[in-house]
Amino acid sequence: MPHINYNHLYYFWHVCKEGSVVGAAEVLYLTPQTITGQIKLLEERLQGKLFKRKGRGLEPSELGQLVFRYADRMFTLSQEMLDIVNYRKESHLLFDVGVADALSKRLVSGVLDAAVEEDSQIRLRCFESTHELLLEQLSQHKLDMILSDCPVDSSQQEGLFSVKIGECGVSFWSQAPLPGKPFPACLEERSLLIPGRRSMLGRKLLNWINAQDLKVQILGEFDDAALMKAFGAAHNAIFVAPTLYAYDFYRDEEIVEIGRMDNVMEEYHVIFAERMIQHPAVQRICNRDYSALFANPIR
Repeated sequence: MPHINYNHLYYFWHVCKEGSVVGAAEVLYLTPQTITGQIKLLEERLQGKLFKRKGRGLEPSELGQLVFRYADRMFTLSQEMLDIVNYRKESHLLFDVGVADALSKRLVSGVLDAAVEEDSQIRLRCFESTHELLLEQLSQHKLDMILSDCPVDSSQQEGLFSVKIGECGVSFWSQAPLPGKPFPACLEERSLLIPGRRSMLGRKLLNWINAQDLKVQILGEFDDAALMKAFGAAHNAIFVAPTLYAYDFYRDEEIVEIGRMDNVMEEYHVIFAERMIQHPAVQRICNRDYSALFANPIR
């Protein structure tokens, strides 16, 4: 029995991914007629139809779904092999990092220092988005690593690994001290700004507020601590930021810390694909000691 023509299989794989012959043709810089002809040859080889019509597009037949599962594993693995070979050969290594938009940029910068430490060959490219979108880009080989506020479940995300590299406490801040009630009851006296609830910290904070039975008025949700601080100052609101921001905020005499949640932490996790385990930047980031970076300032 003759072997499968892998070019035919590659064209079929792209049609499945794009949902149409035209879409695959644009990606592959080929004519639709060329791709259609190659898929017909593959169908003759496999003795069955690989697609069926769905509206104006195509979807895999039962045979096509089976073939796609194997083709997807084959071409994904081949891309991983090329990634590994290329980063071993290149004199200047591009290192594409995705950063969850809810994380402290100050701490992220400290973590990324390890990637370029004593190695001018590493060139960083950083992208910011949500945890979910970054995971999708990582699985599509568009990113080399992610810094996020939550880990990945390797049993659910095959081929992805995560390492917790640190955590820091969270504080409430205000333009001026709040007289009267002690913390945390004083949080009911002004409007509150919190991290977005789609972030891990935002969800933890809401759970903490409910557990404390606090009747707070949430004025807004922000992922960026600097924007939250500016908006809080403009509206005389209480806002939330990592306790480590004390190093910056204490320089501003108008900003005071009104309380800390030592049992609610902002976590930092590195997430990467199996193909990146030997990458020098990933190894340095995972092996570095960040205890000094994440150490909370003295009250």
